[in-house]
Amino acid sequence: MNPNKLYTPLRYPGGKSKFSPFIASVIETNSLTGGHYLEPFAGGAGVAFNLLFDQYVDHIHINDIDPAIYLFWLAVVNDTDNLLKLIQDTPINMEQWFYWRDVINGKIDVSTTEMGFATLFMNRTNRSGILKAGVIGGKNQDGKYKLDARFNKEAIAKRIEKIALHRSKITIYALDALAILKQCDIFLPAKSLIYLDPPYYVKGQGLYRNFYNHEDHQAIANKLQSKNFNQNWVVSYDFVPEICLMYERCKNKQYELSYTTQKKYKGQEIMFFSNSISTPNDSNQ
Repeated sequence: MNPNKLYTPLRYPGGKSKFSPFIASVIETNSLTGGHYLEPFAGGAGVAFNLLFDQYVDHIHINDIDPAIYLFWLAVVNDTDNLLKLIQDTPINMEQWFYWRDVINGKIDVSTTEMGFATLFMNRTNRSGILKAGVIGGKNQDGKYKLDARFNKEAIAKRIEKIALHRSKITIYALDALAILKQCDIFLPAKSLIYLDPPYYVKGQGLYRNFYNHEDHQAIANKLQSKNFNQNWVVSYDFVPEICLMYERCKNKQYELSYTTQKKYKGQEIMFFSNSISTPNDSNQ
């Protein structure tokens, strides 16, 4: 698997597409190949599509409580042609940026597919793909890069077309992450993996429209580690003492991740694993 191959049309802060080879190795190590895969905090869903297209899993479940993200994926899968037409016909300029910003902020009533397109438009024209951030190049467009710098219509359309070809293997939800964890025993077969990438504990409020407080993070940790939760899971977080304490009984791996929001820097992150999971290193992979 090529970790630099991108299938998702969205740019996403904290996106974990480069984790795909590691998650794929977790799937292989634990004999989960050909099963189902769930992302309760899907966002750009980069890992999910890498696993599906490279045939590590047979069905992916994409969940995001943000209605803007949910409606985008709904449009990709269920109204592909109209979404592609919006991409083709919409100019990428500041007039459109102000219009679609009002749409995503709920100031203009549009169809669900147009709301999905608004998500894409703002994601590709805002700094670092953050929906509530400012436009690339500034409102005067006097920056080094302009708002269309990350909006390659042809490349985006090809990614959407590829995803749509696999629509029968994609299920989309708009639930709170804790709610979908409580329901996942209903729709996930025994051969499944859940990968959770919750909002960052420290900087989530500045990156996402939906962010967590301490109690929200604790509720997820409690559910994952409860005796009656029998799913295979992996969760990744920023490396902070509060999170380490929540998952202190779990196996973990620490790593560095390069960030490009505002400026480039490396941050410490950590992964935790359910007791049912053998990590790739445990099997000499």
